[in-house]
Amino acid sequence: MNRAQQLEQLKGRRELWDIAIVGGGATGLGAAVDAASRGHSVVLIEQHDFAKGTSSRATKLVHGGVRYLEQGDLALVLEALRERGRLLRNAPHLTHAMPFVIPCYRWWEAPFYGLGLMLYDALAGRRGLGRTRLLSAGEVRDRLPTVRADGLQRGVLYYDGQFDDARLALALARTAVVQGATVVNYVRCGGFLKERNDIVGVRVTDVETGEEHDVRARVVLNATGVFVDALRQQDRSDVVSLVKPSQGVHLVLEREFLPGDTALLIPKTTDGRVLFAVPWNGRVIVGTTDTPVAETSLEPRALEEEIELILTNAARYLARPPTRADVRSVFAGLRPLAHRSAVAHTAALSRRHVIEVSNSGLITITGGKWTTYRQMAEDVVTRAEEWAALTPGLCVTATLPLDDDADRAIAALAAGDPALARALHPRLPYRRADVVWSVREAMARTVEDVLARRTRALFLDAQASIDVAEDVAALMAGELGWSAAQQAAQVRQYCKLAGGYLLESKGASDGAPPSLSS
Repeated sequence: MNRAQQLEQLKGRRELWDIAIVGGGATGLGAAVDAASRGHSVVLIEQHDFAKGTSSRATKLVHGGVRYLEQGDLALVLEALRERGRLLRNAPHLTHAMPFVIPCYRWWEAPFYGLGLMLYDALAGRRGLGRTRLLSAGEVRDRLPTVRADGLQRGVLYYDGQFDDARLALALARTAVVQGATVVNYVRCGGFLKERNDIVGVRVTDVETGEEHDVRARVVLNATGVFVDALRQQDRSDVVSLVKPSQGVHLVLEREFLPGDTALLIPKTTDGRVLFAVPWNGRVIVGTTDTPVAETSLEPRALEEEIELILTNAARYLARPPTRADVRSVFAGLRPLAHRSAVAHTAALSRRHVIEVSNSGLITITGGKWTTYRQMAEDVVTRAEEWAALTPGLCVTATLPLDDDADRAIAALAAGDPALARALHPRLPYRRADVVWSVREAMARTVEDVLARRTRALFLDAQASIDVAEDVAALMAGELGWSAAQQAAQVRQYCKLAGGYLLESKGASDGAPPSLSS
């Protein structure tokens, strides 16, 4: 997957594209795979890097959503469980089943949560990942040795799925290319091409060179997540907002806080949400929050109250309460929740997706979640076929394997060059070969692309990623021909960004964690 080659395909095409997609996150990339595999000519542009926004900042779960089950949204849970099964089958190298345990400290919790999760199993049917069952206190401690033992009565075991969000996004990009699509990062949509008020394409700018090109297409899809309203306003200035963004924050801890392969589900936080503590890539991710925000940003930052909420609720369930000093990285993402003005709190807004077709023909899709990306893509491509009178193609993505040969290719690079086999950092599970492969085969253009999304160094250990930024820039300079000034600028830019993922200590806790019986 080579950017220069993909960009040349975008610039060199003289015929109309069937479908032009703006947005290189889960939804846009999924739509590119779906449309290309139906036989349509497809071009996708992304103004930054693939999965730069929400699509690389998830809780890393492929799940039906136990919270939506509690809310009574059975249709959404059914859809997500169906898609969970498909994703685990189509990308077994990127996804896997994971056991979860709910520790119960009141007599009624185990039967209450157990019955709900047995319904969750029943809804999954033959796509279930394992059988829900009740655990004794001893069995809970066997699976969660660091759980708070005081007052522990029983537990509930159930199963869901896990994945690496950014890597799955790259697998979608690669699969789209294999299916015949053209996908290019660092290309910005600068406005729409219109004829008699109908959209007939987009004017795009290569962010790296400033060159502009017209991309003419039979239909344009707006798949920009939390930013869909900004693009809709380029079509028509008086549009009503489709999205009410909600911020979700995660803290990353060392595995000593949750050793083993079992995740912890806290069924009710002090703000009424569920909270997960999930083993992932040698660390533990704890989250998430649900905070309404007024503005969208490519780099949202955790609020102090969100950090304290996570630490406080984790302390209720872990024998050793985590402190700010234990946090290796803190990251935030924005959910594109479907807007309903009557709903005050984003936790109550639907995770269903919404498709809108404007008078000029712009098709916008937003909402949803990672687990349902494939269904979202199928729905929006079918709508695009109908609107643009394209010859309908058969949707094959329910059984289409996702292309990803990263592990094999990186291992081959390391085996062929001892210098590339060297580790980047003792606290990170990556080698110098990861950097070189990211540039040559995965369209990485910046130090951030490599350390945030081609590897997950920024999310696993922000300080360690800062420590290796100069080495990564030097390797990339050799591949991309950067000058010394460009190389230094890349290091400065990355270190400034990564500094926002570090959590400064504010002193030790001045009291015991709150009681679970309170």
